[in-house]
Amino acid sequence: MPQAQFIFDGIDFKNLFLWNFMIRGYACNGGSTSSFKSIVLYREMLAFGWKADKFTYPFVLKACGYLLLVEIGRRVHGEVVVSGLDSDIYVGNSLLAMYMKFGDMGMARMLFDRMPERDLTSWNTMISGYVKNENPKEALVIFDMMEKAGMTVDGTTLLGLLSACAGLMALELGKGVHGYVVRHNAEMSNKFLRNALIEMYCSCNSTAYARRLFDEVKLKDTVSWNSMISGCEQSGDAFECLRLFCKMVTEGALPDEVTIVTVLGACDQIMALQFGTSVHSYLVKKGFGVNTIVGTSLLDMYSKCGSLASSRCVFDEMPEKNLVSWSAMVTGYGVHGKGREAITIFQAMIANNVCPDEGVLTSVLSACSHAGLVNEGRQIFHGMTTKYNVKPTPAHYSCVVDLLGRAGHLNEAYELIKSMEVVPTDDIWAALLSACRLQRNVNLAEILEQKVFEMNPKGVGSYVCLSNIYAAEKRWGDVERVRAMVRKKGLKKPPGCSFVEVDKKVHRFLVGDRSHQQTEHIYAKLEDLKQQLKEAGYKPDTNSVFYDVDKEVKEKMLWDHSERLAIVFALINTGPGTIIRITKNLRTCGDCHTVTKLISKLMCREIIMRDIRRFHHFKDGSCSCSDYW
Repeated sequence: MPQAQFIFDGIDFKNLFLWNFMIRGYACNGGSTSSFKSIVLYREMLAFGWKADKFTYPFVLKACGYLLLVEIGRRVHGEVVVSGLDSDIYVGNSLLAMYMKFGDMGMARMLFDRMPERDLTSWNTMISGYVKNENPKEALVIFDMMEKAGMTVDGTTLLGLLSACAGLMALELGKGVHGYVVRHNAEMSNKFLRNALIEMYCSCNSTAYARRLFDEVKLKDTVSWNSMISGCEQSGDAFECLRLFCKMVTEGALPDEVTIVTVLGACDQIMALQFGTSVHSYLVKKGFGVNTIVGTSLLDMYSKCGSLASSRCVFDEMPEKNLVSWSAMVTGYGVHGKGREAITIFQAMIANNVCPDEGVLTSVLSACSHAGLVNEGRQIFHGMTTKYNVKPTPAHYSCVVDLLGRAGHLNEAYELIKSMEVVPTDDIWAALLSACRLQRNVNLAEILEQKVFEMNPKGVGSYVCLSNIYAAEKRWGDVERVRAMVRKKGLKKPPGCSFVEVDKKVHRFLVGDRSHQQTEHIYAKLEDLKQQLKEAGYKPDTNSVFYDVDKEVKEKMLWDHSERLAIVFALINTGPGTIIRITKNLRTCGDCHTVTKLISKLMCREIIMRDIRRFHHFKDGSCSCSDYW
């Protein structure tokens, strides 16, 4: 373009064709500077007395859409109407595309409905516009209109439809689109379409279909791998996600930023620190630039895998930090129970002129809750509107209710809920119910029972919580009543499951698991450990078992807990002094918490456990949570 501009500037008498050529050149070259020059040239052309035609406007509108210049775009639209070119199909399609990029699908739809003539591009623009602006239902409505109009679809239409099916998780409709693709074999050569099909099946939780399609692709590109890897990660199959990444590297495919971010997300799901560290090494060896997105994913991975020091190192070394980076660091300190450090990071963020949003404030309030910083949490919450111009959302109220409830201020938490300007969500009521369990306040729990079940009748966690409250008070009739409600509704509590990583391989244990190849050694070591703990003065807390059975049965049930099996496996297979890292999919029970503290002292091991709520760092017989959890 610089050479074209040089020649253009040397021409004394420029005609409309030359002006259009330059405007189009800048608009199609991409980039903010080129797009801006396209608009500047358009204004210069008008100043020289030339009138824009149907070859001018499409590219000016394209530049406005790229730069999101809403007011200028609307002004150009007005000039199009005055010129009478709004009925031209190419200009009309450009207007649709511009408003789609502005996110104004209402205006786009009005223009579309008024178009005297529509071609395939018009229909495709509307379908993709609705999908990109998160209204997939309307995209399907447009497709229905398109069929009735007798239009023939092409690859772009199918891509839009598959994205709509993915957004709506409309598996059957997606299969119908897939069937159309199969019947028109020529379209299967389109790699974008194949990748879109894989992504659609993954989004619809049908990874088996996606994998079958993926395995049929002979020449897989990076997008194909990313679609399958991210599909496994989103469906919670972190193991398969990591296996696929290894296979991708082995087969010589080149991972990109999307691959790395997805794999790091899978590592933090199962606390695979060794694997995550290897991915970090891979980034360094291959010369990947650690940009803000990758850097944030790295620090988040280290934090969620229990290595807060490594997380802070990545954070400090990041050349640029955005709001998400600061929020991830605040969250990291919070879930590790380091509330004051989280507040320090929060204050440093403000000092760096980064304005907190709803997400960051949720993170810092949650950090206060985990650390029991009631006054600090109150101060931040009450200053949200005045200091940061952020109106409290249900997520913020939920954090504050949790903060107050954990600290024993149940009445204050209840009054806060009743004073809310918006209707309390089920998460808020569930937070208060959970606090009732901690404080053993049955009376308030009974008041909340109806509200919680009305708000979220399928939330099994609230039923379990209420059942445990009654069980702690030995009200077995009420326990059975709640459990009968669960059975009637067809709800199921997920089984306890723990993960531990040894030599870059993650091992999974269920409650009472006997499927592992080292089962005999694990249970022999467990029996030996049980004896050592009893000699050290350990007495089982059978209050952690919420079943009306004999004490001996309760004790046996406690020793079947998955985290104990994972810890024993790690003791057998790692050397002295090695840190043991455990992930638990549920909240760890009080007795397991006590046992883990004793094991850390007896075995001289540091044990880091992440349950569904937070991290526990066990060392020398004590826990980082100071039993405030």
